Amino acid sequence: MSVDPNAPTQGGFPVPPGAGGPPRAHPARYLVPALVAAAVAVGLGAYGKVHDPEGTAFNLAGFSSTGAVKSWLATTALGFAVLQVVSALMVYGKLPGPSWSAGVHRWSGRVAFLVAVPVAVHCLYAFGYQTTTPRVLWHSALGCFFFGAFSAKMLLLRSERLPGWLLPVVGGLVFAVLTVVWWTSALWFFRTFGVST
Repeated sequence: MSVDPNAPTQGGFPVPPGAGGPPRAHPARYLVPALVAAAVAVGLGAYGKVHDPEGTAFNLAGFSSTGAVKSWLATTALGFAVLQVVSALMVYGKLPGPSWSAGVHRWSGRVAFLVAVPVAVHCLYAFGYQTTTPRVLWHSALGCFFFGAFSAKMLLLRSERLPGWLLPVVGGLVFAVLTVVWWTSALWFFRTFGVST
């Protein structure tokens, strides 16, 4: 058997063609995003716990309260997140869609994140990490978890040779957590104080 002298080497010797199989993903490819996710979530929670709540962080003209601002921004973020899920189903061929579905997917995710950031900043600055009721506890914990999981998803997007199921599962988790965060805040606000601006 002849071996190509220009073939990749392993241990200083040429590797015969077909030997060794496809390269396996290094465990750090998954460990680093998981550690970053944990660090982001714990960091946000720790800041929220030690920070003295200010009661309010911002208000926008045209809204009756900061609760209304947050609820509408959170609802907008959820709307763009729904658009991202639908466009992801188009990209993966599960739904029919136009050729520009991938662009819609990327931009709807960006907008959802950018709209969610001021809501999170307000929550952390104005209220901190609270555990006064089960609803508030779930909202605080999952709000921190959302930004950790989102960070992991962004890091995984840059990785190569991921299992085909991983990004849809992480993306679905991010969407599910955002939905529960919205349900424990904006939906609660609208049910308690009415749908108004």
